Amino acid sequence: MSKPLNLVFDLDGTLIDSAPQIHAAANIVFGAKGLRPFSTQTVRGFIGNGVGVLVARLMAHQGLEPSPVLRGELVESFIKIYEEAFDLTTLYTDVSTCVDTLAEAGHRLAICTNKPERPTRAVLQHFGLLESFAVIIGGDTLPQRKPDPAPLAAALLALGPGKAVFVGDSEVDAETAQRANVPFALFTGGYRTAEADSLGARLIFDDHAALPGLLTHVSARL
Repeated sequence: MSKPLNLVFDLDGTLIDSAPQIHAAANIVFGAKGLRPFSTQTVRGFIGNGVGVLVARLMAHQGLEPSPVLRGELVESFIKIYEEAFDLTTLYTDVSTCVDTLAEAGHRLAICTNKPERPTRAVLQHFGLLESFAVIIGGDTLPQRKPDPAPLAAALLALGPGKAVFVGDSEVDAETAQRANVPFALFTGGYRTAEADSLGARLIFDDHAALPGLLTHVSARL
């Protein structure tokens, strides 16, 4: 029997599909300033580096001056909406079963996301997953955010010693894993734009129900 692993998960695009929620929130906060709305594709392409970067990219997309005041107001409004709105966010298929199976097998679970910590905890609570994760590292938990390896390193330190895998969906996650020297498992159904086989993943999967078995198979080679 394989030994338990330290499993750190990204959130958006890995466990939850929040792109519709992010798109709606972006259009609300920009619209409140009399600014133009965005397409879903535009917003989806800017997800992954945290709210601040998202807002900055959306401002640049509209040709707005990089005003720190406007950016700060938009970020604050975005986070307020995002802490309470879950109606357009969904779990990917079989995520709950996957998380329960991994926890029951003794694996230690953590979250490492660029979403701010309060909205992260709120959405996990909404879906009944919060208690499954011993450690939550959000985009504002530390001064650094992914792809800096510090948040992933902090999550693993809090989980304790043991073999580890970082599970994510994007180029940001792949770079984070590489810089932290942690094996990477790629979920192909998220917000990635690069080819899946270009990201150096040790494991590539498209079905959360299959992940526990795949991790058991791979753990012996870690």
